[in-house]
Amino acid sequence: MNGPEDDTLDWHGIDWAECEENVRRLRQRIFKATQDGDLKKVRNLQKLMLRSRSNTLVSVRRVTQQSSGRKTAGIDGERALTPAARGKLAAEIHRSSQPWKARPVKRVFIPKSNGKQRPLGIPVIRDRVLQARVKNALEPEWEARFEPRSYGFRPGRGCQDAIMAIFLTVKGKASKRQWVLDADLSAAFDRIDHDHLMSSIGQFPARDLIRGWLKAGVVDRGRFAPTEEGTPQGGVISPLLMNVALHGLEQAAGCQYRVAQAGREPGASPGTPVLVRYADDFVVLCHDEAQVHQVRTRLEDWLKPRGLRFNEEKTKVVHLDEGFDFLGFTARRMGGKLIIKPSTAACKRLRERLRTEVKALHGNNVEAVLRRLVPIVRGWAAYYRAMSSTTTFASLDHYMWRLTWNWARRGHPKKSRYWVVDRYFGRFHPSRQDRWVFGDRDSGAFLPKFSWTGIVRHQLVKGGSSPDDPALAEYWQDRRRRKAPPPMDKTSLVLAVRQQGLCPLCKQALIAGAEYEPDSPREWINWFAASKKMLHKHHFTYRRHGGSDERNNLRLVHSECHRQHHAGDGKRTTTTC
Repeated sequence: MNGPEDDTLDWHGIDWAECEENVRRLRQRIFKATQDGDLKKVRNLQKLMLRSRSNTLVSVRRVTQQSSGRKTAGIDGERALTPAARGKLAAEIHRSSQPWKARPVKRVFIPKSNGKQRPLGIPVIRDRVLQARVKNALEPEWEARFEPRSYGFRPGRGCQDAIMAIFLTVKGKASKRQWVLDADLSAAFDRIDHDHLMSSIGQFPARDLIRGWLKAGVVDRGRFAPTEEGTPQGGVISPLLMNVALHGLEQAAGCQYRVAQAGREPGASPGTPVLVRYADDFVVLCHDEAQVHQVRTRLEDWLKPRGLRFNEEKTKVVHLDEGFDFLGFTARRMGGKLIIKPSTAACKRLRERLRTEVKALHGNNVEAVLRRLVPIVRGWAAYYRAMSSTTTFASLDHYMWRLTWNWARRGHPKKSRYWVVDRYFGRFHPSRQDRWVFGDRDSGAFLPKFSWTGIVRHQLVKGGSSPDDPALAEYWQDRRRRKAPPPMDKTSLVLAVRQQGLCPLCKQALIAGAEYEPDSPREWINWFAASKKMLHKHHFTYRRHGGSDERNNLRLVHSECHRQHHAGDGKRTTTTC
């Protein structure tokens, strides 16, 4: 696990499958020791993880290759975008014996859905790698402790699990939990109490590093400001620290669960509330209005010593007949039946984006329009396909038709409507008899419709199940096999399903290439926009050696794995080499 420390490191020569397996095995040992209550063994294994060469290499790879922020530099302006730079960074971090002093983060802002700005703190590249290393040591310990209905920023869990947990809790006419505390914490990442958080972490071997990152400060437009509370959004370890700070929220709300029967999800005890949390957003499903206010009072007292409080503007008490919005969905009881569909606000944001994108594309050719719009359609539909989105998809298809029709008519004002239809609309999809598909006659490329994405119910993760639990290896393998594949081109889709969603070169998940999948419409859209660069089709028998483009000669692999595989070929690789 700890190999020789050479002055030079051949990045393309690293066996990533072995490194990932070493890290996975250590994480499982930490998880099992925590389950057994052997704290001494947990700390020894965490020290081993922090010294592991495989952990260092995997951390550098995730930060500098797989992260969406790999091209964003901290206050030092340094990045590692080449194999040589990555190898040098990994060698320096692994060989270093001197204590590292955390550097301040760089303040940047990204727009929020309400028009405001969300502050992010971007650590320097070395701090991000060290945070990834520390996270691999700390996360499995807490995965064995976290409560069952916590779904945000945890491996193997996501938004769809949170929405499905709500659906399964209050579906049907017999459900008695019809009052909801729709809660939101005010600037949670910026207000976490450092002392309380550090006491929760306990005697973790790298606690001094974590405290250093919490106290590192912020540089905003050249001005330094100390950080006496909170953990900056943008750090690799920040979401985990948020989950640690909020651990115990379900217990504080009074949630209780029956003993799980074999093969079944443990249900909530009668008369008790159910809390479903995604990061700092959560809802509490209660039996009556009095219970809602009682739960809110208890939670306010529990949050206060942690430096947190409710956002009064966004926190409200509602009845299920009125409905509430959560993670871009609207949940509402209609005629005794719970309906969960894309929220009105989410649809409005999408229409505004589509309208803005098409307006900016006036004067461009149809290829540019498809390149910009296809990821938006596929990404948005992929996020919302697990709930009742059929009517919404049909409405968005009509809106998209109007946008593309007006774009085509504007580009050819002297042509007749029949000419425009013949040029830009037709039966482009080989298996659908729809003559109003927008596309390019020359290349055959077309704009998919929202309604082509079928509704596939998400399978809720069971209780406190974690990928770090060695006893559940078969469960997670089966879950990955049954998972609905992303809507992509037919060849890539067939290959992904045949490979069970794994890259055959590094044995890791194809989507995102890390432990987390896209978990919001924006992340899905960004993933599809970059998918041609992220995933390549690898030929068993190279084309220059007479290999064909038939599916039995292809495998879908990560682009970085593809480049590494061909690094010794002596030829420059392309998307389909």
